[in-house]
Amino acid sequence: MADATSNTGARPDLAGLDPALYNEDQLPTTANERTWSWVSIAALWVGMVVCIPTYLLASYLIGSGMSWDQAVMTILLANAIVLIPMVLVGHAGTKYGIPFPVLLRSSFGPAGAKIPAVARGIVACGWFGIQTWVGGSAIFVILNTLTGGALASDPLPILGISAGEFVCFVAFWLLHVYFIKNGTESIRWLETYAAPFLLAMGLALLYWAYSKAGGFGEMLSTPSAFDEGGEKEGQFWVVFWPSLTGMIGFWATLALNIPDFTRHAKSQKDQFVGQLVGLPIPMALFAFIASAVTSATVVIYGEAIWDPIALAEKMGGASIIVALIALIVATLTTNLAANVVAPAHGFANLAPSKINLKRGGYITAGIGLVMFPWILVNHIVGWLLAYSALLGPIAGIMLADYYLLRKTNLKVADLFKSDGIYSGSGGTNWAGVGALIIGILPNLPGFLVGVGLSSGTSDFFATIYTYAWFVGLFVAGAAYLVLSKIFNK
Repeated sequence: MADATSNTGARPDLAGLDPALYNEDQLPTTANERTWSWVSIAALWVGMVVCIPTYLLASYLIGSGMSWDQAVMTILLANAIVLIPMVLVGHAGTKYGIPFPVLLRSSFGPAGAKIPAVARGIVACGWFGIQTWVGGSAIFVILNTLTGGALASDPLPILGISAGEFVCFVAFWLLHVYFIKNGTESIRWLETYAAPFLLAMGLALLYWAYSKAGGFGEMLSTPSAFDEGGEKEGQFWVVFWPSLTGMIGFWATLALNIPDFTRHAKSQKDQFVGQLVGLPIPMALFAFIASAVTSATVVIYGEAIWDPIALAEKMGGASIIVALIALIVATLTTNLAANVVAPAHGFANLAPSKINLKRGGYITAGIGLVMFPWILVNHIVGWLLAYSALLGPIAGIMLADYYLLRKTNLKVADLFKSDGIYSGSGGTNWAGVGALIIGILPNLPGFLVGVGLSSGTSDFFATIYTYAWFVGLFVAGAAYLVLSKIFNK
């Protein structure tokens, strides 16, 4: 049954709330805290989209046999698809001013919500570490080039990277800690001013490549390997579907915790237009820039250079400093928005009275530091598919609860009560937990093979895993609606 509509954006009466279930960072945003226009949200997305892993997505698709236009269209389609749950889940953030872990309480209960919130947080910690390593690597290349290679040395025992690389990694890590200390508004400020700079740098790189090579070279005219007579003739769809799922998995994390940002939006129109403008087209544009610039490097340097750090190093001179500063800014803006805010809220949700957003951010930074991200980065594509199998079910449950069960009506005050209407049994809504397990199960055999814990599985389960995010979303959403009738009469 739908709940009565709450007073949107207003703080609930603190007198009836459970002190163990909230802190100042988790309470609904007030009118004065809703400062984000559609431009702010679009800038947020541009700041997140322009990063080295995004640049490398096109290389993965082209390496699998796609032509450049097939790769760009796959990325555009994936982001158009993920935009749908992004906007739908973001609606709750704007309507009620609540962050992701608090919204989870509607479908999982105040205690049960800790499970998906932490699961989402751990994924973000891995990405935080990877992005910090990438930015640290850019700093290392700048300094090592300026000092004539003086920082190069043998890898350290246990760590497996040189002392110079590790120091640059830690230095970039400390820069993140500075912004964590100064809160969400400092991140918005950085994203807003960085977005036009990053777009300008991308277009400048495109112009440089075009003028230097006298065109974009052979890669953009190379036919798909799936065409008639090609090396992988007739195999396009076999490659397309897992690639599409992997590309969706790239932002499936944000599709869950987008309320952490849309709770600051001025209106539903701002959150919708901001995401529509800021996500799909910039992703496709950046994928095209990556493809075009790399095709030009074949003409300029005689080889395809996909890694932008390696490309900047090849360019030499003052351009290396400009290019790598742009890479550092791009990595910082992506990491703070995509991989700090969500886990910070998730860890704060474990003990809201003891862990605020800032302390949650520090925990995120600490975990990201010890995950050896320079090793994790080598398994990035398989990891995208693997965690999409986990995040799809969570998205399905949230959407089924908010739109089909609650009809978008929530009693906000009860989300902060251990004995409220969302408390389930002992603080856990077992319909949510059960649906999460059911949503994960079909993808489990493929997941175990993907992470190397099983030697093989049947063609049926291997095919299902190809569509991991979609399967998890629909199976878990349907299971939640059925289990809700059983557990929550």
